[in-house]
Amino acid sequence: MKNVYVQSSVRRIVIIGLLGGFTAVLGMTPLGFIPVGPTRATIMHLPVIIGAIMEGPIVGGLVGLIFGLFSMFQAVTNPTPVSFVFLNPLVSLLPRVLIGITSYYVHRLVKGLANKKTIWLLNSIWVGIFGYLTYGIYVDVKNFQRIGSIAINLMLLILTVIMIYYTNSKLKKESLEIIIPAVMGTLTNTIGVLLGIYILYGERFVKELGYSIDMTRKVIVGIGITNGIPEAIIAIIIVTNVVAALKRRNY
Repeated sequence: MKNVYVQSSVRRIVIIGLLGGFTAVLGMTPLGFIPVGPTRATIMHLPVIIGAIMEGPIVGGLVGLIFGLFSMFQAVTNPTPVSFVFLNPLVSLLPRVLIGITSYYVHRLVKGLANKKTIWLLNSIWVGIFGYLTYGIYVDVKNFQRIGSIAINLMLLILTVIMIYYTNSKLKKESLEIIIPAVMGTLTNTIGVLLGIYILYGERFVKELGYSIDMTRKVIVGIGITNGIPEAIIAIIIVTNVVAALKRRNY
């Protein structure tokens, strides 16, 4: 029994290290930010969600802690005019730890609740994503954007089509058990960070961005919408693909 516990602990430590390291790599390279539709999204929070769904809240929370610590490190070593907000653990650490905890417990809550009647919700989500990505490609072509942005959106569109087929033929109702935690984990990150910024540094943050302090609420809400939608979309696509692949291999 003791050997099983030791093996489980070592496994979790290894997974935390791998996912945490992957998060750091994403943050230090352009891979951490990719074009999604007509906007851009960060994917640095996705290892946190995947770790939480597959291994539980402790793994998810600790990977989130690594994500937050890396944000603080970046704020010190590669500062921007608004990096000061990430020097506060309430902005950089707490929301990132909560990503893992929220994702796990939402996954646990919705597990088994989905049924055949909710398949319409699943397909509505995929249709919305398909439309968003298609519109992004249209905008890129119309405005003669870089071919890389168009290629990435095409790749995401292909992945979406594959997942529409796979989730309807194989995963079915289990898809929502992955999609809903992915969305809620993403919103935990977006809302948690921006709420902390609004409460603690709202006017100063907006002023550093070059806006009037009278627009504080509108600017921060606008950032949330602009970032939240593409980040939720990319989370649905990537987390569903990765978790489904791991489950197929009986990970």
